[in-house]
Formats: sequence, structure tokens, C-alpha cells
Amino acid sequence: MRSPYHTASRPISQRVRLAILLAAVGLLAAASAAVAATSSDTSQIAVTPGSLTFSTAPDVPNLPGLTLNGQAQTLNAQMNNFTVSDATGAATGWKVTVSGDNTGGKSPVFKQYCPNATCGSDSGPGYVTGGATFAANSLTLNSTGAGFSAQNGTTGTAPTHQCNSSCFVDAVPASPVKIVSAASSAGMGTYATTAYSATSVALAAPSTVQALQTNEVYRIDLLWTLASGP
Repeated sequence: MRSPYHTASRPISQRVRLAILLAAVGLLAAASAAVAATSSDTSQIAVTPGSLTFSTAPDVPNLPGLTLNGQAQTLNAQMNNFTVSDATGAATGWKVTVSGDNTGGKSPVFKQYCPNATCGSDSGPGYVTGGATFAANSLTLNSTGAGFSAQNGTTGTAPTHQCNSSCFVDAVPASPVKIVSAASSAGMGTYATTAYSATSVALAAPSTVQALQTNEVYRIDLLWTLASGP
């Protein structure tokens, strides 16, 4: 006669084995599910270069009127801010230069100009033939205290001003003067000039300046150039 304890133990052992088997199957299923949820993926982007441009071009303001007093005088004005956008992605740097413009119908120095059909005995509009002029290198820009403001999320190294000891704006056309420079890997993005002083533009007027006829002015044409490379 079998012991009642022997008979009762068999079902318990089977249940244990069944539980172990089910647990193993669950682990295998979980592992299989984990493998099935893994996936490889890639993404890419093409980058196309943009342009190197003046977002806002340099613009020397008009100077105050001059009343002759028999002495040399200096006329001052605040330089207008300008903005450069370097979207080339080349990281080669850039520069801004300026000189007098001597192309057709223009004057690289301050010269007598009639804006009307006639100005006294002079005809216009245009520069007066043989009219009075200022000497070259009479107009200067001083960028002491000026800076740059990064625009539109621009980051990185800003360009630098080059005229902390004054630069001639009416330079000889063949020898333009560097006003701003961005070194290699600098100036990328968009930068605006800031904080030019109230005396940043200065015109040296000698005692020998010739008075003009009614409505005439002294006028100059300037050529600003933005080019790659510092």
C-alpha cells in the first residue's frame, strides 16, 4: 500500500515543473520581443553655400553746414551702422574696404556740386566742371568704442573694427582702406556694427575752403567693398 504522502507529492512536483516551463517560455518570448523592437536608422542633410552680402550697406551721413570763420575747422557726424551677412559657410573670413569713387560722373573727393538745373552761373545737376574741391584724405572714420551685435541667432567669433586710430574714407581709389576685418573662421552669420561715437566721422576743413553759390554743396562718392578673406 502506497503512502498517502507519496501520492500527494506527485501533483505538486508537476505543478512546479509546469511553472518553471511557463516562466522559461515567458522569458524567451520577452527576449524575442526585445529583438524585434530594435531598428537601425540614418539621417543626413545637404548644406548649400549662401552669399557674402551687405544686409545694410555702409552709409556716411551728411555733415553739418560750414560757416567760414577764417580758421581751419573740423565737421563731425555719427557714422551710420551697417550689417554684414556671411552665409558662405567657407570660414575664410572677410573684409570691408572703402575708397573714393572715380568712375564716370563721380568724384573721389569732396567737390563742388549743383543739385539743380542751375546754381547761380553754374549748370547742373552734377559736379561743376573745374569746380572747387577738398584735398584727398580729408574725411576720416574713427571706430574707437564701436562694436558688433550678433544677429538672428549668430554665434562664434565677431569681426573687428580696424579704425581705432582713424582711417581715411576718401582714400585714393587704387588703395582702398580696410575698415572692418573678420579673421578666418570668424564673422560667420550676421553681424551689425554698434556704438559709433558722435564724432566718428570727421571732415577737416582748411581755412582756404571756397564758398559756394546758392544751393550748391560739396559732395563726394564713396565705394564700399565687401570681399572674402581677412
